[in-house]
Amino acid sequence: MSSLKALAQRLGLSITTVSRALDEYPDVAPATRERVQRAAREANYRPHSAARRLRKGTGETVAFIMPAQPGHFHEPVFAELLAAVGEKLAAEQHDLILLAARPGLEEMATYRRLVESGRADAFIIARTRHHDERVAYLEAKGVPFICHGRTETKQPYAFVDGDGEAGFKALTRRLIRLGHRRVAHLSAPSYLTFATLRAAGWRQAMTEGGLEEAAQQLLVEGEPTEADGHRLAAELLAGAQPPTALVCATDRMALGAMQAVAEAGLTIGPDIAVTGHDNIPAASYARPGLTTMELPPAQVGARLAAMVLARLGGGDPRELSAVLGLRQIPRGSSGET
Repeated sequence: MSSLKALAQRLGLSITTVSRALDEYPDVAPATRERVQRAAREANYRPHSAARRLRKGTGETVAFIMPAQPGHFHEPVFAELLAAVGEKLAAEQHDLILLAARPGLEEMATYRRLVESGRADAFIIARTRHHDERVAYLEAKGVPFICHGRTETKQPYAFVDGDGEAGFKALTRRLIRLGHRRVAHLSAPSYLTFATLRAAGWRQAMTEGGLEEAAQQLLVEGEPTEADGHRLAAELLAGAQPPTALVCATDRMALGAMQAVAEAGLTIGPDIAVTGHDNIPAASYARPGLTTMELPPAQVGARLAAMVLARLGGGDPRELSAVLGLRQIPRGSSGET
């Protein structure tokens, strides 16, 4: 990425003129502004956010694009997280904008529109994937971003994530110690990094428990929704050797699975264990209460906001990343007393 000084030298203009042209001050001739901005785009130059903020007396805009159908912010786990992010950013006079876009072409078009128009100065990326086009695009553009979750990239990047691998390993181990030998895992799509990590933890515990053969039959995959949790659980329970425990990648899947268990005439707890992840509000109101785990969303939201502020100030992403331990929340659905 070019520096402001190098850009000015290339154009044969003063640093002050180039800076004011990039900030669209009216005292710079329109032709000069257009020439400077075109050269900046070609050089992949973005003004240092802190310096620009001081010059213009304005805050920055951070975008959070939910990978979902537009208008459907239906993930309970993100509500408290985004409230914490927005509160901390607002205290620093920055804005948080929320959008929804379907993963794929529509989603990338949204990222490009926000970057190319200059409407977003930084991004928080949710539901990271192993090979994430969003990350690659923002890295190429030199736009600051923070990931809620991990991805595979050679470049250093800032992220905060829960240790899903260790959490699901510990949870599955506990179920095995309680006597379960057919512990199924209802996984989210494997292209999502969190899903792969949680499945890996479950698989490690099954292998350690001498249950590798059972594990090969008891991993099923679907969307992290109540509908797919219900469908997958119903299919498993209708099999010749049904599981005695269902370890679900998310609480929403677990709530759907609990309905399938009831429809099968089984009692959750004594007959079959069901567990989830996220500790969404509905988990404590289920009957019995859903055993789950969480990375407290308010804590994560504050951490993400602090990371965004640091990146906008030029902070090194290698010094910002963190993997945090999960909090276990035992309730009646696991069969423990």
